[in-house]
Amino acid sequence: MNVIEKIKKQIKDNVILIYMKGTPTSPSCGFSAQSVQVLAECGEKFAYVDILTHLDIRRELPRYANWPTFPQLWVDGKLIGGCSIMLEMFQNGELQKLIRNTKKKYENQLK
Repeated sequence: MNVIEKIKKQIKDNVILIYMKGTPTSPSCGFSAQSVQVLAECGEKFAYVDILTHLDIRRELPRYANWPTFPQLWVDGKLIGGCSIMLEMFQNGELQKLIRNTKKKYENQLK
């Protein structure tokens, strides 16, 4: 499986997925830390990929997504954006609504 196929599979297999630096319990940059905190506040489980330990994904994902920075939040197969977009969406309630509606859509997969 090549890197792009691996990325596509990760996005398909994980309804809520964040590509980040570090892990949710030990983020390696402030943007990743803020993003994980916002996602945790939404109250649903999410998957993550540490791009610092997956250099192939770190190299290829920006080209695939047409988004140059990390973290990257993907929900239901769609790129939502990075930290700034997540924070803005959280502040106006859009992120919570998106996560809640996605949970309802995929209720069995997110348990």
